[in-house]
Amino acid sequence: KSTLSSGVGLYMLTEDGESGAEVYSAATTRDQAKIVFGDAQSMARKTPELKAHYGLEVNAHNINVVRTGSKFEALSSEGDTLDGKNIHFAAVDELHAHKTRAVWDVLETGTGARSQSLIWAITTAGSNKTGICYEQRDYVSKVLEQTFDDETYFGVIFSLDEGDEWNCEASWRKANPNYGISVIPEDIARLAHKAAQTPAAVGNFLTKRLNVWVQADSGLFDMAAWQECGDAKLKPEDFAECPCYIAVDLGFVDDIAAVVKVFMRDDIPHVFGRYYLPEETITESRNSQYSGWHRMGRIVGTDGNVTDEERIIEDLMDDMARYDVKEIAFDPYNALKITNPLLKRGVSEAKLIGFPQTVAHMSPATEGLMKRVRSGEVRHDGCPVMSWAMSNVVGHYDNKDNVYPKKERPENKIDPAIAFIMASYRATVALEARSVYEERGILAF
Repeated sequence: KSTLSSGVGLYMLTEDGESGAEVYSAATTRDQAKIVFGDAQSMARKTPELKAHYGLEVNAHNINVVRTGSKFEALSSEGDTLDGKNIHFAAVDELHAHKTRAVWDVLETGTGARSQSLIWAITTAGSNKTGICYEQRDYVSKVLEQTFDDETYFGVIFSLDEGDEWNCEASWRKANPNYGISVIPEDIARLAHKAAQTPAAVGNFLTKRLNVWVQADSGLFDMAAWQECGDAKLKPEDFAECPCYIAVDLGFVDDIAAVVKVFMRDDIPHVFGRYYLPEETITESRNSQYSGWHRMGRIVGTDGNVTDEERIIEDLMDDMARYDVKEIAFDPYNALKITNPLLKRGVSEAKLIGFPQTVAHMSPATEGLMKRVRSGEVRHDGCPVMSWAMSNVVGHYDNKDNVYPKKERPENKIDPAIAFIMASYRATVALEARSVYEERGILAF
């Protein structure tokens, strides 16, 4: 990928008909940025005809075309002022390693003054699904699937298909177009064998060699099955006649406050979420997805730097008026923020159900939802916030095989998933407690 990118960079420097072309190899670190630039240097130095024809000056830190006033340089966020660039072409190397979207956003902004500018990104897969790389990967997937129509965006993804076995040569060939050329089969086989013997190495093999995104080694929910349960046409308004079970997870200071509604129809939970973050968190968070989800209306932004709990209460009261709400479940810890305002507004105490965040309560609830997802007995509206949170849930098992849902890293928020676990369990308990007479009435003989 780096060699190909270097060739494209040299073409954009010399042959694209752009005076004063600014061409960059960009990355978060200077060493990474020098990889593509260094390959371009070597190509130019070893091709005298190229240098003579275009008048290239190959220096230690740049390649210049004096006649057109064009340059090719390595660019990184280390010690550089990234703003103010007038970019004709930028090759972004290993986009998955970008912990923030800062470099990408500066490059996109810097192409605005050029009529035919191009950003060219290369990367393997990674594990951070909150970053700019997965955002771009998700976008190109939707373009390829024709979900989005965007003629300005081109992408190619070499990876495995759902159901492919990772430990076989056919899969290695599929994910590596240069298999047998620059990708050495014996090396792939050696690393695959190591991964098969060392579970901790599987994730690295999947991301670096097969371009498969991973979230966590012990992810609890089958995300392929979860995606199959999605239906973007689902709307909560269509379930006004169905019993509704709500769960609230306020989270901590920088967590997502989640209000999740589960409607039971045909004994299947249909889930819809509403999520809150302070505007300041949306703006300043390292999670580049927050601002996009906010624009999509998937996250409610509240004024200030703390979540507006009064707004949550008002929205809950609106839910009570709109739907057949049977229960509102909540963590008893710090619960007065929720229960007291609701009681003052006339909500029956019988509808407020404490749901302690203990193994005894969370294990059966989590296992129940895991089974439902695997069997396809869940429906959701494709909300990216909930899908992200579900993919973040990992399991902590005790010596009795009880499972407790948790997150692998602080930035991998799971509050929406926790609220879903609570609400779906309360809905299931009510379903199992339903009397047979409610369904068929009394039989008379």
